[in-house]
Amino acid sequence: MGFFVLLPLVLPLTAWPVARLAEQHLHPRTATRLLSAVAAVMALCSTVCLALVMVVGTAQLPGNPLPDAWSDPEVRAAVPHDEIIGRAAIPALCAVVAASARALWRHGRVRRRAHRALAGLPGREVAVLPDATPYAYALPGGERDRVVVSTGLLGLLRPGERRALFAHERAHLAARHHRFLLTVRLAALANPFLRPLRTAVAYTAERWADEEAARTVGDRRVVAVAIGRAALVSRGAPHTVFAGLAAPGPVPRRVAALLGPAPAVRSWPSVFTSVGLAAWAAAAGTAVSAMSSANSAVTMFLILRAATPL
Repeated sequence: MGFFVLLPLVLPLTAWPVARLAEQHLHPRTATRLLSAVAAVMALCSTVCLALVMVVGTAQLPGNPLPDAWSDPEVRAAVPHDEIIGRAAIPALCAVVAASARALWRHGRVRRRAHRALAGLPGREVAVLPDATPYAYALPGGERDRVVVSTGLLGLLRPGERRALFAHERAHLAARHHRFLLTVRLAALANPFLRPLRTAVAYTAERWADEEAARTVGDRRVVAVAIGRAALVSRGAPHTVFAGLAAPGPVPRRVAALLGPAPAVRSWPSVFTSVGLAAWAAAAGTAVSAMSSANSAVTMFLILRAATPL
């Protein structure tokens, strides 16, 4: 395998340019899907290769349950600097697994607590909570998807802005934005080099909902005013893992985008543009990462099979 087994750990760097350019030049829907897919594939590939390296490192530890033949020189030669990299991969992979498990557990716990808090309310699509604190968020799952909004926020918005609020939250639920956000969150935990993609998707998912709200309301300026007003008065939703109108982030950029023309809908950018070149570079990096991890997995399987006595 050589150094090819380590390539998926650093290839996410090829996605950094598109993470920045996509949120500026692509339609938010396209950018969200593209960046989430790249993050998911690269995170999976880097985790696979980290696990392969960990096998070599674990086989060198005394008292390990692996076959003794797995620590033979032929197996260790498959990983460069196996004594250092192989053993360093053990705590690294344990940290990835622990962090991912904690994130999934916390996500599930927050969703369950949010649904229990709404158990006594009428089973409508919109749940209005008698709370003076201004907030709103989209709550997926359970028996049905629901839009949760406080009376504190509703009282500060005008009728047209309320329509924009509800359209925005319904767009989050209809497009299942929570899945994209959870995917890039886990990807960033699996490989820290993917954190820029997580930040970008958090922004593009909000922009996607902004554009859907503007299309529903029919007035981009009303949606922009609603976002700005909600951002000024909102103190943040009590459940921060969910998407919402006044989600933390570059609100001025969202408002500025809504005050301009609607973005063009394109499935893939032209290669003759900066974002097109960045997208193709990220696609190439993702493809190389997938091929490298697949090649490393097959090679390691064949090496271990040859080293293991029948």
